[in-house]
Amino acid sequence: MVNKIKKTNPIKTIVLMLTLMLFVLSSFSVAAFQVSQPMTDTGQNDCYSNDGQISFPSQNSPYFGQDAQYTTNPMAYRDNGGGTVSDLVTGLMWSKAVDETKVSLVTAHKTAEKMTLGGYSDWRVPNIKELYSLMNFSGNTGFNNRNLKAAAPSNAIPYINTDFFEFRFGNTVAGERYIDAQWLSSTRYVSTTMNGAKTLFGVNFADGRIKGYGYSHSKGRRPEKKFYARYVRGNRYGTNDFKDNKDGTVSDNATGLMWMKTDSGKGMNWSEALTYAENFEYGGYNDWRLPNAKELQYIVDYTRSPDTTDSAAIDSVFDMTPIKNEKGQTDYPYFWTSTTHLDGPQPGNHAVYISFGRAMGKMRGTNMDVHGAGAQRSDPKKGQGHISRGPQGDWVRVNNFVRLVRGGSVTQVQEEPAKDKSGYPYKIKVADNKAIGKALDPFQTKQLERQPPQPGHRPDQPPDRMGFVLRLDKDGDGKVSRSEFDGPRPHFFQLDTDQDGYLSEDEAPKGPPPRRKVPRQ
Repeated sequence: MVNKIKKTNPIKTIVLMLTLMLFVLSSFSVAAFQVSQPMTDTGQNDCYSNDGQISFPSQNSPYFGQDAQYTTNPMAYRDNGGGTVSDLVTGLMWSKAVDETKVSLVTAHKTAEKMTLGGYSDWRVPNIKELYSLMNFSGNTGFNNRNLKAAAPSNAIPYINTDFFEFRFGNTVAGERYIDAQWLSSTRYVSTTMNGAKTLFGVNFADGRIKGYGYSHSKGRRPEKKFYARYVRGNRYGTNDFKDNKDGTVSDNATGLMWMKTDSGKGMNWSEALTYAENFEYGGYNDWRLPNAKELQYIVDYTRSPDTTDSAAIDSVFDMTPIKNEKGQTDYPYFWTSTTHLDGPQPGNHAVYISFGRAMGKMRGTNMDVHGAGAQRSDPKKGQGHISRGPQGDWVRVNNFVRLVRGGSVTQVQEEPAKDKSGYPYKIKVADNKAIGKALDPFQTKQLERQPPQPGHRPDQPPDRMGFVLRLDKDGDGKVSRSEFDGPRPHFFQLDTDQDGYLSEDEAPKGPPPRRKVPRQ
């Protein structure tokens, strides 16, 4: 039997083909528009628990869903020669070198106006999102027993790819700390910090943070803050194009990411935040994840703050749960990211958060906004809230809020990728000056010279006060809490001279601990 061939209408066929072509072109245009602002990955390729590095966790197990398990656009650069480096993801072009002399924002703007590097004359000071795109969370602050005035320890890795960009630690010869490697952005804080200081946001590529730095004070008490400078050119980076989808989600057409319109409504520790994300179904989707540091920082609105717009530093299309901060003010939360922050004596026990409200600290006994809404710092992944030991007395909250994300050019990684020995950081290149690039023997410092060794103390051991903190400090915050103290309870209160509930190195007892009597059996 012969099958009959059905005749088709040629006009209908042409109309159908045109419709299909228009659909394909429309889909392509929408897709291209949604990724008009591609973002780079964070560079974090390892997984971590609350205490340190672990193998890649499997789905439905603790710590699943962290940064390294969801990769986006890997950072990729090209050295163009002539002192410029191109970012092959964002399309930005950067200056490669860094001067030994730090500069103010005014001086940096003047320098950019006169620059003809690489034959281009449209150089500018980068905004905070452009500068943060260079952050590489394979970095590590290293550890040298907190003697920050010593040269950078040999295990310190800058948070920027030194295969392509010159880098300097702080100039310790001039009295700076080695972590004083703050790079300048053109983004000013719309409010003030430190009880009235005009403030500029910068990225610290030595310790992996964004902070607001007071550069002048209303009463003229503070000299103008100076920074290292790196210049950029090309299409501006960092704008959002939000659309309220009316289903509890918000799409950013600039990046292709979809966000929860609301937040978690409560704080939780880091591992709880990962579990919350992996088990969440919302808006008809079940592929939500905890955003990495760059994804979350990208939705900060640096034109807003609690003091100037009576809002969080985020577009008004989003809902934000208000809180009461440590000063009793109406404020907005810190938000967890999936990115681990490698800092201090126990690398891996802190995770990155973004502050959408005031970045609070306690200085000279007063609670205040010390680093501005839009700062990026880190908290311990577990434990109790407290005041940090740093110079600004950062408030450590531990239980931070969550806003989940989905979509984008993300790929889930099921197992740990093979290590590429040619990848960053393979060789750490640091600009040459007297204070930079010298390996540090952590205990051959002036701190040891000031304190004679105790009986039985070996030269390769820390001083006893420092050893006291290192021995008992289980959560890596640089202090000893009452729960960590292993001596008689009354002794703790005697040693705690400032009554803050913690023993710092200065409050630690001198000399070796007394021998404990062992009860007879």
